[in-house]
Amino acid sequence: MLVRLVKMEFKPEEVANFEILFNEVKEKIRGFEGCEFLELLKGSEKSSVFFTHSHWTSAEALEKYRKSDLFTSTWAKTKVLFNAKPEAWSVEKFVTLR
Repeated sequence: MLVRLVKMEFKPEEVANFEILFNEVKEKIRGFEGCEFLELLKGSEKSSVFFTHSHWTSAEALEKYRKSDLFTSTWAKTKVLFNAKPEAWSVEKFVTLR
């Protein structure tokens, strides 16, 4: 399993627009083949910072999503709202305690 973390900082005046956009596409992203989990986290210290946290069956599944029309159209609408360059990490679960 691949875990993908993406940090995004938005222009303060665009936060509401991002929230609307995310709500419009979240079920489609979660329903994309290979996506097993999706959540949106909001910065506790800076309300214009968000993180997406998603789980993918493989790096190939994530790459298929990143090449999809869904990603391309969503990303085009999202990136114009940014206040800073996004950061992304792909990691594998190493230790999980519950």
